[in-house]
Amino acid sequence: MRAPHLQRMVPSRLFAAGAMGIVATLASQPAAFAHVSITPGTVEPGAPAVIAFRVPNESDTASTVRLEVAFPADAPLASATPQAVPGWTITVRKQALDKPVHTATGTSGEQVQSIVWEGGQLTPGTFGEFPVRVGAMPSTPGALTFKTLQTYSDGTVSRWIEATEPGQPEPEHPAPTVTIAAAPVAEESTSDTAALALGGSGLGVGLAALAVAVWGRRFPAREKTSR
Repeated sequence: MRAPHLQRMVPSRLFAAGAMGIVATLASQPAAFAHVSITPGTVEPGAPAVIAFRVPNESDTASTVRLEVAFPADAPLASATPQAVPGWTITVRKQALDKPVHTATGTSGEQVQSIVWEGGQLTPGTFGEFPVRVGAMPSTPGALTFKTLQTYSDGTVSRWIEATEPGQPEPEHPAPTVTIAAAPVAEESTSDTAALALGGSGLGVGLAALAVAVWGRRFPAREKTSR
C-alpha cells in the first residue's frame, strides 16, 4: 500500500503531465490559420472554381474593416464573382488586357485586377470567409499568388504580400496562394483493353479455322480401301 504522501503526488504529477501535453499539442499546431489563406489549396486546371479567402482577426482591440485582394497579373483571370457577405460592400475592379485571354468559357479582353470588401467588421477573436467564384482557372499548373491588404479599425494594415519560396521557411507575412494541379494523364480503360484482347484472340481462332478448311479442300484425305 502506497504511503499517503505518495498517493497525493501521483494525481499532481498526472495533472502536470496532462497540462504539459496540452501545451505541447497547441504549440505544435501549424500557424497557417494565423494569416490570410485560401481554401481549397488546390484546384483543377482550366476549370471553374470557388475559392474562399479565410481571414482571421489578429488584433486584441481592433476589428478588421477592409480587405483588398490583388489578383495575379502574370496569370490573368477573366472573371470573378464574389459571394455576398452580410454587412460587407464588395467592389470588383477590372483592367483591359493588351492581348485577349482565352479560357474554357470563351475569350475576354479584360482581367480582374482586385476585389475589395469593406463596411463590415471582424471583431477580435473571430475570423471570416470571403468566397469568390472564378470563371476558369489557368490551364498551366503552378501557383497563383493573391497579395492581400487587411485594414483594422485603428488604422493598422497587415500586408500579406510576401512570396513563399519552395524549400524555404514561410515568410512572416505570406501572400495567400492556390495551386493549379497538373492535368490528369488519360489512362487506357481496362474494359477496352480486355475487349481488344478478346477480339484479337477471336480473330486468330477464325483465321486458323479458315486455313484448315482451305487446306482440306485442296488436299482431301485419301479414303481407306479394304484389302
